[in-house]
Amino acid sequence: MKLIVAEKNIAGRRIAEILADGKVEERYVNGVPTYHFTREGTQYVVVPLRGHIIEVDFPTQYSPWIGTDLRSLVYSNIEYLKKEKNIIETLMKFAKQCDEIIFATDYDREGESIALEALQCAEAANPKIKAKRVVFSAITKQDIEEAFKNPTKLDINLANSANARREIDLVWGAVLTRFLSIVSGQLGHEFLSAGRVQSPVLALIVDREKEIMAFKPKPYWEVEAIFEKNNQKFSAMHKAGRFWEKEKAFDVLKSKEPYGKVAKVKRSESVIKRPVPLNTTNFLRAATALGISAPQAMSIAEELYQRGYISYPRTDNSAYPATLNIRKIVEKLAGYKNFASYCNEILSKKILPSQGTATKDHPPIHPVEIPKEALASNHAKIYELICRHFLATLGEDAIAEIITAEILVGKEPFVALGKHYLKLGWKQIYPYSSTAEIMLPKLEEGELVKLIDMKVHEKKTKPKPRYSQGKLIKLMADLGLGTKSTRHEIIRKLYARGYIKGNKAIVPNTIAFATVDALEKQDSAILKPDMTRQIEKEMDEIALAKKEKDAVVDDSRRLLSAALEQLLAKKQEIGKILREALLADKKQFPCTNEACDGMLVIRNGKSGKRFLGCTNYPKCTVTYPLPQSGKIEPLEKRCEICGKPMIKVTGRNFHYEMCIDPKCQSKSSWGRKAEKNEAKTARASSNDAKEKPVEKRPEESQDEKR
Repeated sequence: MKLIVAEKNIAGRRIAEILADGKVEERYVNGVPTYHFTREGTQYVVVPLRGHIIEVDFPTQYSPWIGTDLRSLVYSNIEYLKKEKNIIETLMKFAKQCDEIIFATDYDREGESIALEALQCAEAANPKIKAKRVVFSAITKQDIEEAFKNPTKLDINLANSANARREIDLVWGAVLTRFLSIVSGQLGHEFLSAGRVQSPVLALIVDREKEIMAFKPKPYWEVEAIFEKNNQKFSAMHKAGRFWEKEKAFDVLKSKEPYGKVAKVKRSESVIKRPVPLNTTNFLRAATALGISAPQAMSIAEELYQRGYISYPRTDNSAYPATLNIRKIVEKLAGYKNFASYCNEILSKKILPSQGTATKDHPPIHPVEIPKEALASNHAKIYELICRHFLATLGEDAIAEIITAEILVGKEPFVALGKHYLKLGWKQIYPYSSTAEIMLPKLEEGELVKLIDMKVHEKKTKPKPRYSQGKLIKLMADLGLGTKSTRHEIIRKLYARGYIKGNKAIVPNTIAFATVDALEKQDSAILKPDMTRQIEKEMDEIALAKKEKDAVVDDSRRLLSAALEQLLAKKQEIGKILREALLADKKQFPCTNEACDGMLVIRNGKSGKRFLGCTNYPKCTVTYPLPQSGKIEPLEKRCEICGKPMIKVTGRNFHYEMCIDPKCQSKSSWGRKAEKNEAKTARASSNDAKEKPVEKRPEESQDEKR
């Protein structure tokens, strides 16, 4: 019997269905789905994983945040621990029964690392088991069959490069996160997160916001003239463009000629080249332009890949390989009603795709099959985007005629611009690209056109725009921050930790500013892309067998150690910056103790429960319990019965308003059970206010954990 290991369940089931000579039998072993089938007389079993089955972590003595020396944490040993025990037991069970194990995980760094984990588990159960690796870029019958006919070996160097990343990001994330959280007193589930890639990306967002805040708008004026010919009105702008002096702009209006004279007409053709094949960075940029977040777009693309509808979505390649049967894909898409006519047009000619930059990577993202079922809304949008982009790379360049006409009103020159498409080409199939035209009447040099109106527009200069998710992804790629597989996850983490909000325009909050300001207090390269880019380069060199994993990890530890020393030297100053920002960011109420001038803010105690506590603690011990689920917002109004502050609690399926006082008569109708629970919570919250904050290991201690 032969054992096949897939990275995810959907992919495992698809591979089994493709390879099986007959039916596939699904059996659950230890709660894990496995797929059994026969192929050419040989029994096979597919065991799908759930990504990594082994996790990296510190020894247990480093679990407490408070009391653990951060200097020793930098150089701590790193353990590889069993994470998915049921899957590992199932894998080992079948490894004992099989003579061969075939790895069909995604072919990239993480996929190779996951395969190596599975191999180590299998060899522990059966040291004699033979290992093979199959490489494919799409889960289609042709690709899978071809991959299994030509197996190769595991790329240990590629796996080691992934493991180097995991170790580096664990250490950097844990040390920086613990430092910021401890000096700010922000422990519990609201700890302050930082990391090797996360922090430089946050700095980019904050720095752009600082630019916007510091920007001083400067007024300027533009002069527009409206002309008419053959009952067709058209606009022209003064050739000077921006006038920085108001008087000079209004001087133009003194030219009271009834006509303008066409002094010059220039016609030229502009070629709008078709797009190059789609890599991951440009895919995420295009998806975010459709209103789908980068993390969601990547998740959808992975699912479409696992279901066999598109090729592997993690790639830097933007050139189709010669082995890709493009014509066959177009023939399939011709059966999809949205693309039929355009596909037939492509098939009627010799297919010559556009070419970007070729890399030794998976092919560019492209469709491979038409969905057999109706796709959910965003899935359909992503699938159609990928199909249309693919077809656009096979189309002809668009050609537009650009008309530039210079018109004199007295001695004042105005310029009218026109644009007309002579050939839409690839734009016919790609509606995400503008085909707007600017129509001008036919103008001849020397003729007069009627002047209808002239007006001055007062405007102000604008700062650079905030980053959208798409632009941030592109900037990260340009700066070498993260990889094609991790950039969307970094952005997701910044949203999850509450540092940023907004999709089309990303806005950092007070804590984001304070975190960046705090990390800038040291002179090392924590917030600079150069350091991260260098580490990424060294990890690439591990994959190419030019460097050893342990040497690269040790280099990164030394960089972190130097940065930590600078942070520790200024921890009092950094803590003050963070605490002030956290206080400003918290929901606040005036303390209900009339003799106290403090504020009630949301805190988290040792039990993990949140409660309202006074900022003057321990001098003032006023506390109130809070609901443990839902978003809490202060209300302007006071309780009509007791006069204490009111809050609004909003959850996924509920929302209500309540007085903060658990003993208030407004809650008498809540029932004895509610009163009992609330009293219990009040006692716990009261105890929490007198104890140290919870010590909890961060769930996000790795910057790019898959």
